[in-house]
Amino acid sequence: MFTGLSRLELHHVGIIVRDLDSAIVRYRQLGFPEPHRSRIEDQQVELATFEAGTGFVEMVSPIVEEGGLARYLDSRGESVHHVAYRVDDIRAELARLADEGFELIDPEPRRGAHDWLVAFVHPRSCHGVLTELVQPSE
Repeated sequence: MFTGLSRLELHHVGIIVRDLDSAIVRYRQLGFPEPHRSRIEDQQVELATFEAGTGFVEMVSPIVEEGGLARYLDSRGESVHHVAYRVDDIRAELARLADEGFELIDPEPRRGAHDWLVAFVHPRSCHGVLTELVQPSE
């Protein structure tokens, strides 16, 4: 068993899907509970968030055909879209990462699903993985 301590905790895995309703049915068949559904209009996405132990699985589906997520889906298909890590102080983590030379998509956090503060780190800085930092609302 690993015993190292980390400032980051796995929060959720984001999976991009074409049809949110059919993805929900499939993951419910897999054994997940009923998800919490939400829309984030300014990000042009609809989400289904499944509880998974101490973390979550988040289904992401674009609600417009011409946005960035739709282009991602067209070029890469349904797949893992991002990995998210919980942080206690997102602004401090963003400043630390900027100092370390990470390329930040969001230099300032924004409101995401469930009123969480979120910010993304460019995949070029994380070996091809879109990385999200999440500071859950208290």
